[in-house]
Order: sequence, then structure tokens, then C-alpha cells
Amino acid sequence: MTKQCQVTGRRPVVGRTYVTRGIAKKNKGIGLKITGKTKRRFLPNLVRKRVWFAEENRFISLRLSTAAMRTIEKIGVKKVVRQLRERGETV
Repeated sequence: MTKQCQVTGRRPVVGRTYVTRGIAKKNKGIGLKITGKTKRRFLPNLVRKRVWFAEENRFISLRLSTAAMRTIEKIGVKKVVRQLRERGETV
């Protein structure tokens, strides 16, 4: 299973970490220089959540980001499930 939110579609993003060395110019140095770059991944904050779906009188299990949990609070489970089914996902 991919690390992707079922509602918002958030997924890992690739970025870099930088290692710097030197003394800052404001401290009378010659400036900070980047001495190393390493690739890294920014992972979404995913949670496995059981949500009560009253229309079908059952729980549905979703893999959600915390932003998606706020979306469900705002627009409701019914609309979110309808959007998921329109996209062809099984719920």
C-alpha cells in the first residue's frame, strides 16, 4: 500500500537537507558555505482511521492525513465517501 492519503491524495515529497559550515557575515566571518547535500523524503502525516458511516450503518476504514480528518469534520463523511466512489475507489 502506498503512503498516500485516500481523501486529499497527499504523498511523500522529495527534498534535501543541507550541511553548512563557516562563520556568518554578521559575526564578521566570510559567510556560511554549503558543504553537503543529502536527499530526503518528507512523509505525510497518515493515520489509519475507522469512521462511522451512518448511511450504511457500518464503520469504514480509511488511511487519512490529518488535513483529511479536518475535511471530513467540515464537509461530512457522506460527501467524502461519494467523492471516493466517483473516483472508483472501494470503501
